[in-house]
Amino acid sequence: MFQTTALDGVMIVTPRRFCDERGWFCETYSRRAFDAAGIDADFVQDNQSFSRPAGTVRGLHFQRPPQAQAKLVRVLRGAIRDVAVDIRRGSPTYGRWVAVELGAADGRQLFIPAGFLHGFVTLEPETEVAYKCDAFYAPDCEGAVHWNDPDLAIDWGIDPAAAVLSPKDAAAPAFRDLDSPFRMEDA
Repeated sequence: MFQTTALDGVMIVTPRRFCDERGWFCETYSRRAFDAAGIDADFVQDNQSFSRPAGTVRGLHFQRPPQAQAKLVRVLRGAIRDVAVDIRRGSPTYGRWVAVELGAADGRQLFIPAGFLHGFVTLEPETEVAYKCDAFYAPDCEGAVHWNDPDLAIDWGIDPAAAVLSPKDAAAPAFRDLDSPFRMEDA
């Protein structure tokens, strides 16, 4: 099942689970189903992260063209609050965000197209997140915005003082200083 969000192109994906006394089975990705939902992403790389403490923040990240990335995010263990922020100049939702709770228990996923910042905070300890990308990681194309930027005013669902960050994410620049390489007409 594909559900739209307040940001054009960002979609909640809930795979159907087939349950019996042993547990369940689901198809987490099908090109045919994604094509039918209007999502044209040719995934080329899978990533996985593990975060020990709850309150671990990863983001807000993006990659510039020509290596801009769309992502399909899911949780293998634990739970996260996943955030996407529109950075497509000319978009009526530029600078707006959506947050969706994803967990291993519910199996929901979030599709984030290129042209959006992406980040998440872990809501449980020992959380594992997996995501597919439609472009390879390219360090020379990476960009970031500070996770707790006051101009974005994202509700992360945690006390900001308790956030666990990498030094790189803690030093990310302000949203007002972002020179976005994305335009609405390019998306």
